[in-house]
Amino acid sequence: MAKNLLKVSAIKDGTVIDHIPSDKLFQVISILGLDRIKNQITFGANLESSKLGSKAIIKVSNKFFEDDEINKISLIAPNAKLNIIKDYEVIDKKVVEIPKTVYGIVKCFNPKCITNNENIPTKFVVASQEPLELKCHYCEKITGRDEMVIL
Repeated sequence: MAKNLLKVSAIKDGTVIDHIPSDKLFQVISILGLDRIKNQITFGANLESSKLGSKAIIKVSNKFFEDDEINKISLIAPNAKLNIIKDYEVIDKKVVEIPKTVYGIVKCFNPKCITNNENIPTKFVVASQEPLELKCHYCEKITGRDEMVIL
């Protein structure tokens, strides 16, 4: 038996999202809407990683994300890496970046915020990248990574 077997099979065309903390796998799936698409999706959790100790990976066939979609990942998996695959070859590598503004994907930490009481999508400006702090456009309260709830 070969020692270097792939733990997750290769894809012909699509995107591989690697270096996701294992405990954030399903949040990444949700934030990208992968739970609502018909493409073939393969994922693995608790895989060995020299950098993270344990990591998760997602492979999405025939799906190529826009930069603004990808940058959403940075809110919960700031060290994620993307490999763009064409005909089984990596043709491009991308690193996620925290966007300047965040729309409709994070709940405001303030229970009195209008976004928690009326049908208004959330909007944040990134006040700080490290530690991550999002400032609500409406109530101006700061939501940190520890309080962050993904919608």
